[in-house]
Amino acid sequence: MPAAEKRPQPDPNEKLVKVFDSEQETEVLVVKGLLDSAGIESDMTSVDAVQDLFPGVGGTVLLVREEDAERARQTIEEYKNAATIDDETAEISGEPEAKA
Repeated sequence: MPAAEKRPQPDPNEKLVKVFDSEQETEVLVVKGLLDSAGIESDMTSVDAVQDLFPGVGGTVLLVREEDAERARQTIEEYKNAATIDDETAEISGEPEAKA
């Protein structure tokens, strides 16, 4: 890879903010893919609580750079809205459509 195309090294002092969380890792992976396809780098982090003290508490969070947070949240919201519209407009019927 030519020097001009090399990605900058991560800044260890860079502020990351949470934009999404879920108890389902697969859901977080889908959202991570959505952000990746929008050109937004994200980091997936597991949040595990001590199960003896907090049974069932835990999950996975997606972190992005602070400057990308608003665009990431907007991308996630647009995806959720599009999925809701598709669900509301889908026809569910056991009968085939009548032919004219």
